[in-house]
Amino acid sequence: MDFLTKYGYTPNQEAMGRALELIAANLDNVASEKVYKDCFSMMDLTTLKTDDTPASVAKLVTKVNAFQQGYPEWPLPASVCVYSNFASVVARERACDFNITVVSACFPSSQSFLEVKLKECELAVEQGADEVDIVLALNSFLAEDYEAASEEIRQIRACIDAVAARQGRKVHLKVILETGLLRTPEKIANASFLAMEAGADFIKTSTGKVDVNATPAAAYVMCECIAKYHELTGKKIGFKPAGGISSAADALCYYSIVSTVLGKEWLNKELFRFGVSRVANSILSAVEQKTVSYF
Repeated sequence: MDFLTKYGYTPNQEAMGRALELIAANLDNVASEKVYKDCFSMMDLTTLKTDDTPASVAKLVTKVNAFQQGYPEWPLPASVCVYSNFASVVARERACDFNITVVSACFPSSQSFLEVKLKECELAVEQGADEVDIVLALNSFLAEDYEAASEEIRQIRACIDAVAARQGRKVHLKVILETGLLRTPEKIANASFLAMEAGADFIKTSTGKVDVNATPAAAYVMCECIAKYHELTGKKIGFKPAGGISSAADALCYYSIVSTVLGKEWLNKELFRFGVSRVANSILSAVEQKTVSYF
């Protein structure tokens, strides 16, 4: 399917380049305590290391639980993001108001049997996941088998919805496009529309596990696709840049892209998230005007 024709969207690289230059030049004017704290409140505070253990994940959750004792004027991060097998650890240790996000469905490669992916997602939700981040099946998408790529998302959507319904709650689905491997704005746009049509609540740039992760250019295309999808369907889809976001300035850049393309109604944790493992301390340091290494 040609999603670009269906949605009447063509990436204009020249116009995007000009817009991104203006955004970069204006970051100092965007920076403020309020904006930094807003960015902090939209973080999925992430640990996705090979040597993660129940104890290390519990330690991170304990830090989040205690955060507002030391920083009472600050919001909590939106969620803690972990591998699926640690959902129960976060659920057990959580003592304040943040969500449990998991990466699932054979993250980060998405190279396995669909039955395996579905079972992993099912177990993650059963054990407490509020949000499930999966990777677009690039094995199908890059082969231009768009129906297979869509069907996988639809089945995962149905799976997590069914488990959540049995628990009397709802679970959000984020679909990672792995934009650094898509390489062209047109492929990024096609993947964005495909994922939104198939049931994604959010579209996300990257896993953080490949050579090229989140970039402002990819983010701009994705946000334009979200805007076009909203225009034509009335549905608001969230956006999550992740991978390589390490500084407060990076956060301001993506905040400004969302503000510019989608508007202020997207600047909340229901529709905008950052996937971060390092930027939290950078944002704290920018506001506190001293080096902070809390997380």
